[in-house]
Amino acid sequence: MESVNPATGERVETYDEHDDGDVEDALAAADDAFQDWREVPIREREKLLANAADVLRENKERYAKLITREMGKPIEQARAEVEKCAWGCEYYSEHASQHLGDEPRASPAGTEVFTSYEPLGTVLAVMPWNYPFWQVFRFAAPYLTAGNTGVLKHASNVPGCAKAIEEVFVEAGYPEDVFQTLLVGSGKVDDILADDRVKAATLTGSGPAGRAVAETAGRHLKKTVLELGGSDPVVVLDDADIDEHIETMAQARYQNTGQSCIAGKRFIVHSDVYDEFLDAFLDEVDGYSVGDPENPETDVGSMASEGLMEELHEQVRESVEAGATVERGGEPLDRAGAFYPPTVLTDVPKGSPADEQELFGPVASVFEVDSEAEAVEKANDTDFGLGASVWTEDRDRGERVARQIEAGCTYVNQLTKSDPRVPFGGIGISGYGRELASDGIREFVNRKTVWIE
Repeated sequence: MESVNPATGERVETYDEHDDGDVEDALAAADDAFQDWREVPIREREKLLANAADVLRENKERYAKLITREMGKPIEQARAEVEKCAWGCEYYSEHASQHLGDEPRASPAGTEVFTSYEPLGTVLAVMPWNYPFWQVFRFAAPYLTAGNTGVLKHASNVPGCAKAIEEVFVEAGYPEDVFQTLLVGSGKVDDILADDRVKAATLTGSGPAGRAVAETAGRHLKKTVLELGGSDPVVVLDDADIDEHIETMAQARYQNTGQSCIAGKRFIVHSDVYDEFLDAFLDEVDGYSVGDPENPETDVGSMASEGLMEELHEQVRESVEAGATVERGGEPLDRAGAFYPPTVLTDVPKGSPADEQELFGPVASVFEVDSEAEAVEKANDTDFGLGASVWTEDRDRGERVARQIEAGCTYVNQLTKSDPRVPFGGIGISGYGRELASDGIREFVNRKTVWIE
């Protein structure tokens, strides 16, 4: 399994894949480890998770460079990702016992009734490359602290990150085999999920991958949580303060080189501020530094691979052929590496890729609407339903519009983000289930009713 730097095309490292025997050994070890791990008091599990936060911070520079070299993220954003993982660990180290404490229930006099939250066993995590540390810790921090064991099948282009995350838990003092990384291809996922020792699965990735996991899990009656991407609307109303928020709006699209499930992808702008918005947005784009992701001055790095860049460019090309106008960008950069410039499309025709598909890269689609009602209608004109944002100077109006948008999370005057303190997930073809906060940690537990007469 090769790790290739997408900014240079150079090989970073080669790793040995795990074979069927290695997979069998890992699942057996995870099952054995669970029997002891589930009995470890939650306060001790919380302490180990706090240790993991310390390990992350102590090694932040090394891990950030690894992220950047494997998938092209600008180095400052890679550092921020590692820091966010540490924050997520700290959140659950402080709040897991509260989220999983026995919950008293109404009952007749003389009885005691409560809900107990107990671990299920080994959880399989199938994770993507775009946030190669955060996506994993978003799974591992709550589910391990709940008493489950974890087996990670990471994206094949970030094997170094996968091994480094395993290292974090070892150095934090976790018992052997509580968390393991399997370097295997996607073809092995079905058999791993079907194994009786695997009790549940979580996947962040593409729609086809999610459907395959859901189908296998359904046949074996196993719980799953799926986060499958989005085409998030950014609704800019006629009273939005463009000057105040344009930097954040642009960041919502182009951070992580646009390779984010919750990136703002469809900018739906009221006609009264459309020209002002577009001019300001293009000015922001013109100011971005595109280049070497290891340079701290770089705003937009390389995409994660040549193949992904080619897929994105084909979507742009088809949209332009259908009638979209290229305001900025629109062609791969003439240089080594998978570099696609920050691109802005206007006059996007209905039904074109830039209108109805997820563009997983630095391409913004801008739409003009004549009213608040039309903005809401356009925002909901999608099969996706992950995140959304609304921009207005009227907080009450912002809340009203946010409630009308069909998405798992909607932010007013803020970009859509995942935060350990609030539930995260989508509806429609963006998936189901929730991660983070109390909702996330309770996804993979047995919510057991205990009635004592």
